[in-house]
Amino acid sequence: MLLTLASFIVTIGVIIIIHEIGHFTAARLTGMRVKRFSIGFPPTAISRKIGETEFALSWIPLGGYVQIAGMVDESLEEGGVTGAPDEFMSKNVWQKVFVLAAGVLMNYFVAFLIIAGLTAATGIGELDGTTVGEALDGKPALNAGVRAGDKITSVNGIKTATWDDLIAAVSTAGDSISLTLDRAGEAIAFRFATDMSGDGSQRRMIGIAPKVNIRSASAGEIITRGGVFCWATTVGIIDFFRGLATGESSLSQLAGPLGVAKLSGESARQGSGAFLFFIAYVSVSIGFLNILPVPALDGGHIVYAIIEAIIRRPISTKVKLWMQQIGMALLLLLVVFVSYHDVLRIFSH
Repeated sequence: MLLTLASFIVTIGVIIIIHEIGHFTAARLTGMRVKRFSIGFPPTAISRKIGETEFALSWIPLGGYVQIAGMVDESLEEGGVTGAPDEFMSKNVWQKVFVLAAGVLMNYFVAFLIIAGLTAATGIGELDGTTVGEALDGKPALNAGVRAGDKITSVNGIKTATWDDLIAAVSTAGDSISLTLDRAGEAIAFRFATDMSGDGSQRRMIGIAPKVNIRSASAGEIITRGGVFCWATTVGIIDFFRGLATGESSLSQLAGPLGVAKLSGESARQGSGAFLFFIAYVSVSIGFLNILPVPALDGGHIVYAIIEAIIRRPISTKVKLWMQQIGMALLLLLVVFVSYHDVLRIFSH
C-alpha cells in the first residue's frame, strides 16, 4: 500500500512539475511575467514568493497551472489585462502558442529522455530465432517436455523461421499441436494439447517465452527508440479516440487517479526500469490529452489564441471564464466517471 501511494505521488508529481516547468520556461523566454506557479489547484496549502512569481503547493492534486499576467487560465481568475509588454495578451500569436504548447512538449521530451536512457542502460533485446527462452510452469509445453534452449523448427508440419511464424502457427493450431524441435543437434517431436489464450479470443497458447539476446545500443538506436516510443504511444491514443467514435472503445477503459495509482504500484514492484517506462507512458498520455481543443486544457487556450489572431480582437474575459468553468466541470465529471470504473475494476479483482 505504501509503495503504491509513494509511486503514485512520484508519477503524478514528476509529470505535473515537468509540464508546468515547460510553460514557465517558455513564458520567461518570451518575456511574459509569471504571477503564480502552482502544483495542484486551490485552496493553497503552502506558498512562497520568489521574485515576481508566487510558487504554491495546493490541496486539489488534479494537475497544476502557471498563471501568466494578462491571461485567463485554470486558476479561474481574471487576467487583469493592462496592455503591459510583459502580459500574455501583448505577445504575438506564435509566442502565445509556443508558451501554451510548451508543457506538452516538455512531457514528450521527458518521455523521450526516459526511453532513450533506458535503451542506453539496458541495451536492445533481439529474439534468438525460434529458440525457447523459458517454458512456463504448469503450461502445456513444459508438461510435454519442452525445455529452455530448444529451437522449434516446425509446428504441425509448417516450418517456423521466426518467432512471429511460431506465434501465428500456435495461435491457430486447434486443440492439439505437433512440434518438431532441435535440442543440441537432435530432432525431437512432441504432440500435446493446447490451452486457450485467456483473452476471450479463440487463439491457442502453449506457454513458452522466446530467448532474448541483449546487445549494446548505438547512439542512433538510442535516439530512435525514444522517438518511436513517443510516436507509437501517440498513435495508440489516437486509435483509442477513433474507437470511441466507432464504438470499438469505451471511456470505461480509461484509468483515473485510482487506476493510475494501482498501475504505478505494480510497475514499481517490477523494478526501476518498468517504473520509469510507466512514467514515460503516462507523461505522453497526459501531454497528448492536454493538447486536445477542450476549454481548461492547453489545446483550448491555443484555440482561443488562434481565434483572436483571426478576428484581430480578444475574446471577452467573461466568455473565457465561462468556457473555462465549463471545461473544468467536464473534466471533473470525467475524473468521477473513470474513478468509478477504477473502483469496479479494483474490487472485481
